[in-house]
Amino acid sequence: MQASADTPNDFDERLRQRAAMANNDENTLEMKPITVPNSGARAPGSGRIPNTPLSVSTISFLLGSLFSLGTLAFLSGGFSSHWWTTAQLGLFVAAWSAFHWGEFAVTAGWNREKCSVDSFLLENGAQYHIAHSVALAEYLVTLYFWPSVKTHTYIVALGVILVLFGQVLRSGAMIHASTNFSHTVAFRRLKSHTLVTDGIYSIFRHPSYAGFFYWAMGTQLVLQNPVSFVAFAIVLWRFFNSRIKAEEQALIRFFGQNYVQYRSRVGTMIPFIA
Repeated sequence: MQASADTPNDFDERLRQRAAMANNDENTLEMKPITVPNSGARAPGSGRIPNTPLSVSTISFLLGSLFSLGTLAFLSGGFSSHWWTTAQLGLFVAAWSAFHWGEFAVTAGWNREKCSVDSFLLENGAQYHIAHSVALAEYLVTLYFWPSVKTHTYIVALGVILVLFGQVLRSGAMIHASTNFSHTVAFRRLKSHTLVTDGIYSIFRHPSYAGFFYWAMGTQLVLQNPVSFVAFAIVLWRFFNSRIKAEEQALIRFFGQNYVQYRSRVGTMIPFIA
């Protein structure tokens, strides 16, 4: 091909280089994982959900759809065409989907090296999903047989406050801790680990745990589930009490007297966990 007067002299050479690069990319293209772990934890995506961009985009789309439907149901006061599509249920669905999307989004934004499809926390253990299924069952059964017990708006308002407080507290803690935060307890100290004691950590010793605790309790107030509220409180208290004890043993090994002093002046703010 002969270059015209308006064509740069090196146009043909640049075109050949681009073609060569494109061919090379096609030969080496493969589906890369979102990230590679470096803390000794299980490999990301080693569960049932593949650790690929397609999985992340699909999950984000589904969570976004659930959030939109839940928010619409809440703002419209529920859909009258179905007895179970109430504003309360819509708010719960919106809060649940926002929580799981937020876990990934915050990790992707402030803790990139630990970000994977597992950051959505959708494979958070069978007990987690059983608990929410039982809560939904309690709500629907009670709503069907005794709808009058679901009409206490002040309880729903308190639940909304707890949900928002818990979500902001947890996400804020993850953002402030940044690369020092991990969804799994680290039992081996890395060079990048530092003891975070300022900001929200100067008020809550484990703000991400406290945030989830109050978020979960708030969801049950939104649904006005007395049985699940008590059950959630017991199960979550036992879980966090055990996890905090194990985690703090590791933190004392990591930071020694500095952590002991920090622990003595800042509480967890979770009831009955010092």
